[in-house]
Amino acid sequence: MTVSGVELQEYLAGLDYPVSREDLVRWGQENGASTEVLRMLHALPAEEFSTPAELTEALGTLA
Repeated sequence: MTVSGVELQEYLAGLDYPVSREDLVRWGQENGASTEVLRMLHALPAEEFSTPAELTEALGTLA
């Protein structure tokens, strides 16, 4: 997937942690995330992310 970290940060700015995959997808939809960003968020494991670092690590496994 070719979504940049900057693009993800733009769509996920202001997000409160912990956050679930479903929360991330909803947040992305509400904030106008691209289809590619939404696909990436849907591809995350169904778990809760306690910190931005945990989310970043999980996103890194998708590349």
